[in-house]
Amino acid sequence: MTTRVEKQTTLADSVTLNGIGVHSGGPASVTLHPADANTGILFQRSTPDGDVEIVGTWQSVSATALCTVLGDPSHGGVSTVEHLMAAFRGLGVDNAIVEIDGPEMPIMDGSASAFVEAIDATGLVSLNAGRRYIRIKKPVRVVQGDQWSELRPYDGQRFNITIDFDNALIGVQKLDIELTPDAFRNEIARARTFGSVQDVEKLWKLGFQMGSSLENSVALDGDRVLNPEGTRWPDEFVRHKALDAVGDLALAGLPIMGEYRSYKGGHRMNHNVLVELFKNPDAFEIVEASEVAKRSRVSEKGHAELIGGLQAAAFGPGVS
Repeated sequence: MTTRVEKQTTLADSVTLNGIGVHSGGPASVTLHPADANTGILFQRSTPDGDVEIVGTWQSVSATALCTVLGDPSHGGVSTVEHLMAAFRGLGVDNAIVEIDGPEMPIMDGSASAFVEAIDATGLVSLNAGRRYIRIKKPVRVVQGDQWSELRPYDGQRFNITIDFDNALIGVQKLDIELTPDAFRNEIARARTFGSVQDVEKLWKLGFQMGSSLENSVALDGDRVLNPEGTRWPDEFVRHKALDAVGDLALAGLPIMGEYRSYKGGHRMNHNVLVELFKNPDAFEIVEASEVAKRSRVSEKGHAELIGGLQAAAFGPGVS
C-alpha cells in the first residue's frame, strides 16, 4: 500500500457469507454489497412484513447486554453487528449495504476473520468523494462503578484496552495498538469471543446463545480452556475486547481520529462513550482527509501507509 487514502471507499463487488446465529442457533446469511459515497453502512433486513433498513450508527443501537443490537429487536432489528463493523473499520470500508435474512449476523468462528477474508477477496474501490474523520478535540469520559472508557485527542486511531477478570487464566491483560489494516488483520481480527461454560449453560436455559459452541467461541471451565486447539494468543481475551471496541466505535459513522482507552469495558461502555461524545459538540470536529493529509505530509514523510497515523484502505488488485 503506497497511496495516501483521501477518498471514500466501498467494496469492489458483492460477497455472501453463510453461518449460524449465536443466539438462535439457526441459519444466517449475509451479503455485503458496494454502496455509493456518503451511504455509510446500511443494513437491509428481510422480514415477513417486508424489508427493514437500519443505518449503522450509534443512534440505531437498541441493546448492548450480550452483543450490539441495531434497530427494534421485535421488528426488523439486527444483532451481533460488532464483528462485521470492526472488519469494515479495520480495513477502511466507508460505504456498504449489508443485506441480511434474519435477526442475527452469522457468528462464523466468533471473530472477524471470515469478514476480513470476504472483504479482502473482493477488494475495495475508491469513490469520487472525500473521506471525513471525527477528530477528538477534548477528552470525553464515562464511568460506571470500577469501569471506565474515554476518548482522547490523538493524531491517529489508537486503542488502549485493559481487562481485569477474576480468572487465573485471564487476569489483567492489556493491548495498546495503532489501528491500521495490517495491525487489524494480524493482531485483532482472529480473536474469538469467549465465556465460561457455566455462564453459557445459564444463557441456554434462558433461550440465549443456543448456537454457541467450541466452533465459534473460546470456552472456559474455571482457568482451563476447553477448546482442543487452545487459544490463538495467550492474550486472545483482551484482543477480542479490542475487536469489539473497534466495531462498536465504528458506529460513530465516521472514523475517529483519537485514542480510545477503556478499563473493564464492553459493548455498553463502548456505546456510552459515543453517546457522551455527541452530547458534547465542543469535544470534536469533522475534518476532511485531504486537510489531514496536507498536515501529515510535513510531519509524516516516509509513512505512506498512514494519514497522520490513520488507516489506509485495503484496495483490490489494480486499484489505486
